[in-house]
Amino acid sequence: MTTPIKIFNDPVHGFIEVPKGILLDLINHPYVQRLRRIKQLALSSYVYPGAEHTRFNHALGAMHLTQQALNVLKNKNIDISHEEFISTLIAILLHDIGHGPFSHALEHVLIPNLDHETMSLELMKRLNAEFKGELELALKIFQNKYPKSFLHQLVSGQLDMDRMDYLMRDSFFTGVVEGIVGTERIIKTLYVVNNQLVVEEKGIYSVEKFIVARRLMYWQVYLHKTAVTAETMLVNILKRVRQLFQRNEIHWVDENLSYFLSLNQLQEIDDETVGRFVNLEDINILYAVQQWRYEKDKVLSDLCTRLLSRKFFKLQMQANPFEEKYVKNKKSFFKQKYQLSEDDIPFYVYTGELSNQAYFSSDQEPILISYKNGALKNIHEASDISHFQGLAENVVKYYLIAPEYN
Repeated sequence: MTTPIKIFNDPVHGFIEVPKGILLDLINHPYVQRLRRIKQLALSSYVYPGAEHTRFNHALGAMHLTQQALNVLKNKNIDISHEEFISTLIAILLHDIGHGPFSHALEHVLIPNLDHETMSLELMKRLNAEFKGELELALKIFQNKYPKSFLHQLVSGQLDMDRMDYLMRDSFFTGVVEGIVGTERIIKTLYVVNNQLVVEEKGIYSVEKFIVARRLMYWQVYLHKTAVTAETMLVNILKRVRQLFQRNEIHWVDENLSYFLSLNQLQEIDDETVGRFVNLEDINILYAVQQWRYEKDKVLSDLCTRLLSRKFFKLQMQANPFEEKYVKNKKSFFKQKYQLSEDDIPFYVYTGELSNQAYFSSDQEPILISYKNGALKNIHEASDISHFQGLAENVVKYYLIAPEYN
């Protein structure tokens, strides 16, 4: 006798049960299995050694939380059919299949003007064709084109299962405890009013903790200065390679990489684009970086050697933009020190900005708190935390990256 479910043992959520059928077939599909080889946190493992988890882990975890949320809503007499239930799970399972190598770090770098959401949608459409239309409803939910918009909010919203899982998972694997969120209580207090996902009044404190955790995780993990430095160096490596490739001045380039390096702008996502994209994983980039450290171009060779040996540039961060004179002096100093040309110096000294906004109070789909008297309030109005409004403000910090301080 065969069991009707497949069990995955997850270190964050425990046992994840997946019914055999379309969900398990999708999990076993090469598009989803590829996510095992895409790191969730790009180069954050250079800061937090345990941050080696993948997009595959996250996809299963987000699906698990969505399953719990749907069961809670059904138990509260919210009308959710079996097809809607399974299709919502499909939508959240596949929400990240369009990520390229190292997730967000190389988005728009490898493939100009293409974000992972667009590629995810394209891959979902191709899976729908392969599975003879079984993903039709999942596609509508994913694109927020289905009348029951609360199903889409579970997949993509300010209190979605995607965010809940990545906060818990990233906290677990980095060891940054500030990311721990009371997901069980939040999910137990979910409800639907006027076709919108809401949180019952008794869940307000857990939602507050969720938003605070998101803010702290951004500064401590996602925007950690060393991770930012490593990832911008990797971005610059790819930018340098693109320059050299288009000038025919590079010795070795992966076949799939060369396809995208030859593009200045992606006109359409055709069969070749998809075929080459799904064959690009973290390992392709790492292997390429290993090869490029032996290239004749001294800038590319130096950047690759530094990245592999963890000899990163230094990042200075402050509340205001760096003065132009200060940046100019930095460039002049390192230009002379490393004998760099005017075209080379932007790969060694550069500025940028980081922003952190934990909650968008004016969003079209805010987090709503539902009261027993029928009232609905935006969380930033319902919260009695005096500084909560600050969580809805976009905090911007400016950075300068250079080989070292002088």
